[in-house]
Amino acid sequence: MTPSHSYKTQPRRGPARRIGRTLAFVLPVVLVLSGTLAVTSVNWSGNSSDSVLTASAENVSSRAKSRAPQDVLRDRLLLELQEKNPGVALTHLQEEINRKPSLAAHCVSIARALGRAAVRTYGPARAQSYARPVCDTSFATGVAAQA
Repeated sequence: MTPSHSYKTQPRRGPARRIGRTLAFVLPVVLVLSGTLAVTSVNWSGNSSDSVLTASAENVSSRAKSRAPQDVLRDRLLLELQEKNPGVALTHLQEEINRKPSLAAHCVSIARALGRAAVRTYGPARAQSYARPVCDTSFATGVAAQA
């Protein structure tokens, strides 16, 4: 006697398979809709008055302050030059270069900026009197360029 029905096991169709199929259908739809909404919310006309992103795009054209170590050092030394004198600022520049050799590449530009600021604050003759051999006499070069 041969069985008329073969007893093949049917694959199980449990809740995990149903959830997987649902996600396979719903996820692409959600991604397409969210992408479409993102593209439509951007103001492509260039008029910022009716843009959704107005608050974040207000000051895009203003330059952000650079906070690189050499810029921080330069700003601090320029303030010191005005509060004390160029000699103190040059001494501290040399100390910082000795302490952080990575700043040596920026020594010339910082010393020149100090020289130019010294001329504006003290005048060319008095600014030149503070010159010393920091960064290959770049301070004196900044004084001469400004004078």
